[in-house]
Amino acid sequence: MLKLALRRLAFSVPLALIASMLSFVLMAFLPGDAAQSLLGSNATETQIQALRDELGLSRPLWEQYWNWLTSALRGDFGTSLVSRQPVAEILNARLEPSLSLIIGATLVASIIGIAMGIRAAKRGAMGKVVDSGSLIALAIPDFWLGLILVVLFAVQWKLFPPTGYVSISKNPALWAVSLVLPIITLSIPAMARIAKQTRDAMSTALNSSFVRTLRAAAVSERSIVHRHALRNAAVPILTIIGLVFIGALAGTVAVESIFAIPGLGSTAVQATAARDLPLIQGVVVYFTLIVIVVNLLVDLAYGYFNPRVRVR
Repeated sequence: MLKLALRRLAFSVPLALIASMLSFVLMAFLPGDAAQSLLGSNATETQIQALRDELGLSRPLWEQYWNWLTSALRGDFGTSLVSRQPVAEILNARLEPSLSLIIGATLVASIIGIAMGIRAAKRGAMGKVVDSGSLIALAIPDFWLGLILVVLFAVQWKLFPPTGYVSISKNPALWAVSLVLPIITLSIPAMARIAKQTRDAMSTALNSSFVRTLRAAAVSERSIVHRHALRNAAVPILTIIGLVFIGALAGTVAVESIFAIPGLGSTAVQATAARDLPLIQGVVVYFTLIVIVVNLLVDLAYGYFNPRVRVR
């Protein structure tokens, strides 16, 4: 298992470098820069150029990236061009809201989706419900669903707050309440994916020869489903859960903006609008590290449920 983890970590180093390099290059193709955003439309070209020189934006792109990379390897992600605060300090403060939202949505989607998938695998009307519900849920845009939930449950019925986030360290009850609508927004499409994948994997497992042998040995159906078939179907289910987590990471960009949650997703939107390159690079690094950790955990889970993976 340790060798598997070390191999995956070795593959992750080039991934992090490529992601940071691509984001740096792509930002260079966007019109405007931080100097123009800071000074506004009334600034002269001389003023803009002077601020570019001060911020280091006039240097060649490769030199800017190299300076950023050498500092990032020491744990210094630079200073925000807009707020003049350390990037690591800004992102560390906004990591908790994003992780609370992503982990919460993934857990809700996994628990309900797996339960629905297991029930649908036994065939009957539930299977058709899962298939139809999956298509409908996948077709619903996150931003539209979030706005509908705000109108119904926050504005009309006043059951939950429409926007904002309360830290779990300040008030756990308000923290949970502030995350209800955002988690529902993110988890419904994810739930549909997990339910359909679970149904397909469980159907295959329940039709296997080892299940027929267990039934012939008078093993209870509950034990067959939850102890044997579900374990056999675990690998494809874990795959979709990992993809759901990463998809929720991307979904935070829209959901955090809708619900005014001060997380990494909303920070990415604000930093891109202001052309705040150090802050954008920091967000990319944090997103990449989260993806690496999630992929590593999924791979380790593969090794647990399928020993053959450990020796590859």
